[in-house]
Amino acid sequence: MEALLDGEAVEITRRAVEKAKEGDPTALRLCLDRIAPARKDRLTPFEMPPIRTATDAIGALAAIVEGVASGALTPAEAGHLSKLVEAFVSTVEAADHEERLSRIEEQLKRGRS
Repeated sequence: MEALLDGEAVEITRRAVEKAKEGDPTALRLCLDRIAPARKDRLTPFEMPPIRTATDAIGALAAIVEGVASGALTPAEAGHLSKLVEAFVSTVEAADHEERLSRIEEQLKRGRS
């Protein structure tokens, strides 16, 4: 089916554009969806406190909750931002864990010497 359509793509596209120019609503919608597809995301002008440590995440999450309460953020946007904060905290915790483990291993090596 794809091979059949590949050979006709230019002609089919041209015909859809012609139909759209003639005012065919389905062809017009199809062409407009290709020219300017619906946005799935939007920029959200939202200020969040800087996050440099896991403890900073508390303030960031509080700001997100306040953003939803004030109407500055939709619940879906808040969910996405919360996931970013959560990923940051997980990364910080993993780095801290690795650092502590390295220190313990180093102390054990010194104790054996």
